[in-house]
Amino acid sequence: MRTTRRFSLRVNGANHEVEGEAQTPLLFFLRNDLCLNSPKFGCGLGECGACTVLVDGQAARACALPIRSMEGREIVTLEGLGSVDAPHPLQQAFVDAQAAQCGYCIAGMVMTAKAFLDVRPDPSETEVREALRHNLCRCGTHVEIVKAVLLAAERGRQDAAAS
Repeated sequence: MRTTRRFSLRVNGANHEVEGEAQTPLLFFLRNDLCLNSPKFGCGLGECGACTVLVDGQAARACALPIRSMEGREIVTLEGLGSVDAPHPLQQAFVDAQAAQCGYCIAGMVMTAKAFLDVRPDPSETEVREALRHNLCRCGTHVEIVKAVLLAAERGRQDAAAS
């Protein structure tokens, strides 16, 4: 018999109470209960990266994370990085590098890149490609995506040097 219970989630800096079964994937709560559209359902197996979010600063696949394991954790989606009026520098780099076609994979790419740049702010192109290798883009914009991540890293170094 399946039973539901309440879960307390911290998403994008706000506390939320959701109800569901303990094994239900985080992705379903983010999209259905919290109406956050950036994490997408791709493969449902944690393989494609379309559902990538940050959990305690680490890139994680929301389709493979049971809600029971998310209490007390800090979850960030693309909506939590920036807005249309005030985009995060990484988001702006993706815009400037024209790194999106259909947009389905982009949120996952940005979130993976964010976690990567937080620990490796001065990466080589090879390191960026390695960091993003498990995020799939069916449109083939990998070249532009890598350029966007390198652009964000360069801008971050310039900002650090200026301060």
